[in-house]
Amino acid sequence: METFLNFFETMPIWLKAGWVFFVLAVFWILEGYYSLSTKPYKKWRHGKANFILLFFVMIINAVFGIVTLGVFTWLGAERFGLLYLIKAPIWVELLLSILVLDIIAQYGVHYLLHKVPAMWRLHIVHHSDKHVDATTGTRHHPFDFIIRETFALVAVIIMGMPISFYLFYRILSVAFTYFTHANIKLPLKLDKALSYVIVTPNMHKFHHHNQLPWTDSNYGNMFSIWDRLFGTFVYGNINNITYGVDIADHTDDENILVQLGIPFNKNVKSKTL
Repeated sequence: METFLNFFETMPIWLKAGWVFFVLAVFWILEGYYSLSTKPYKKWRHGKANFILLFFVMIINAVFGIVTLGVFTWLGAERFGLLYLIKAPIWVELLLSILVLDIIAQYGVHYLLHKVPAMWRLHIVHHSDKHVDATTGTRHHPFDFIIRETFALVAVIIMGMPISFYLFYRILSVAFTYFTHANIKLPLKLDKALSYVIVTPNMHKFHHHNQLPWTDSNYGNMFSIWDRLFGTFVYGNINNITYGVDIADHTDDENILVQLGIPFNKNVKSKTL
């Protein structure tokens, strides 16, 4: 197990970046054969804005990587965090760390991005996409992503986890991000069965419906247990979904400058909370 985790700790940066593009490419290709939504759109033109936002995300990721190394060095030196207070097999510690990261750095911050007005205005950019596909997983306003990364560091500090745990979670999270946003169609029974434990493509698509209450549901990234536990789980008729967000439907979702300006655009009204 330690050898397995050490692989992620020593993973070169080019391989981490390669994993992002590999997973994105796999689901990009699968969308052409097993599409959930068959509504026609120009896939490359649509993806352009999302790829530019991915570029910003990767720069922020690199900067936070430096900060993260400092945090892990401090945690090791001070022996700070919950994992230093318990004795458990390494696989138990890994599972606990993944669960804490998932509820704080994914479900928790995602919930706040919908409920705190200033944060929601940043998050509108993610929801303004009118053609949800694998590239939508990369679609975050830079300030939105900085908030997400900050919450991830909070989870790391609370647990006092080793860097290998954190990097393993990041690898899993990338795969789930593209899997859940991908425009792919799983057999309905399989999707529903999987949604009892993990977030599935159908389940996450309800979150991208353009109107409440579905927009404020299914906040999870990896595990669906948080949505079920906190009453934010929704699973309806997939054919009733319309992508986008009604308060920004008048904006050009493929114009990167328009999207970067949405949080500061007075013509885009905040939802009634």
